[in-house]
Amino acid sequence: MTDRSPLAPAAFPTLSPIDGVTLRVARAGYKAWERCDLTYVELDAGTAVAGVTTQSLCPSPEVEWCRDALPLGAARAVVVNAGNANAFTGRRGRAAVEAIAAKVANHLSCLPSDIFVSSTGVIGVPLPIDKAEAGLEAAFAAAPCGWEDAANTIGTTDTYAKGAQVSAMIGETRVNLVGIIKGSGMIAPDMATMLGYIFTDAAVAPALLQAMLSAANKRTFSCITVDSDTSTSDTVLAFATGKAGNVPIASMDDAGADAFAAALDDLCRQLAHLVVRDGEGATKFVAIHVEGAKSDESAHRIALSIANSPLVKTAIAGEDANWGRVVMAIGKAGEPAERDLLSIRFGATQVASGGLAVEGYDEAPVAAHLMGQDIEIGVDLGLGEGRATVWTCDLTHGYISINADYRS
Repeated sequence: MTDRSPLAPAAFPTLSPIDGVTLRVARAGYKAWERCDLTYVELDAGTAVAGVTTQSLCPSPEVEWCRDALPLGAARAVVVNAGNANAFTGRRGRAAVEAIAAKVANHLSCLPSDIFVSSTGVIGVPLPIDKAEAGLEAAFAAAPCGWEDAANTIGTTDTYAKGAQVSAMIGETRVNLVGIIKGSGMIAPDMATMLGYIFTDAAVAPALLQAMLSAANKRTFSCITVDSDTSTSDTVLAFATGKAGNVPIASMDDAGADAFAAALDDLCRQLAHLVVRDGEGATKFVAIHVEGAKSDESAHRIALSIANSPLVKTAIAGEDANWGRVVMAIGKAGEPAERDLLSIRFGATQVASGGLAVEGYDEAPVAAHLMGQDIEIGVDLGLGEGRATVWTCDLTHGYISINADYRS
């Protein structure tokens, strides 16, 4: 990993084991690096699965494999390859996924459709089947590892391992949820984002788990952007082993379903923020709040327009309170907006209102706010009740440096 992001947490959190989940890592050698790059997670029989995948029209064969398997609702393992996205690789790419699923299914005496596969890294290079199979053999024989090792192994340009944990009460039973995620660049989800894996010991029916994850995704992973680019490989999977012993929940009317859904939302939001805080070259974490829009969907699109604007992002990097760039981004979003109703704030300071700069506003607190690491931009369109929040980061020379030599 490269130099740690200045926005990174102080340390990887202490995460509890999840009953029914066994983690192992190995080195397949997908790139010329001295690190583990294959993560193998074994799941006890009876584990339910749900997932969301990229909206890219050029998805990887791993994404297509997961899409085909998800409706079946059952999982026994997930394999994550780092360093090679295996995307845009034709039949050779599909053959690699099939070989991985077949090998793990044979090892576990289960169906290939019970095996979920993800790959991340360089696009256009077929995943070498021989390395994948040798890596799996090494993983099968490896000692179980902890969450931090697994989180490190799924990373590519990430500068730190990302993980989080929450809990909820289902009836009288406490259930735990743990998530690990990777992502730093090519982050502009239109579904979910990056590669993320959530594990819980709760007993949750697959259909309900899917509904909850889809709803959580809409409010979290689909509300972050680093660079406006959506990956070919984006996948978030959730696995529920049922080992906590709670009365299984199958609908939102069941006791504890609301608490579990809220915990899942919380976990997804934490993971999403960790990705933005590791945005390639990032020095600022930016929350953009839009209210007063015609609809929530309109507010979301306007917030993304602001978050994805290179001019807005570079102004934030330069700690310049150039609210005119925010006006520009609102105006180009293609959503209802009226100049003379528009209000903009940086932090708690109103800087523009009614189509004009606020007369006599003091820029000193704005400058102080922009010198910090956590930045907030607020927009009120004055048109309706729609609202949305999007999280992003600034754009610095570091982003160019990382991506200019990504394949080397």
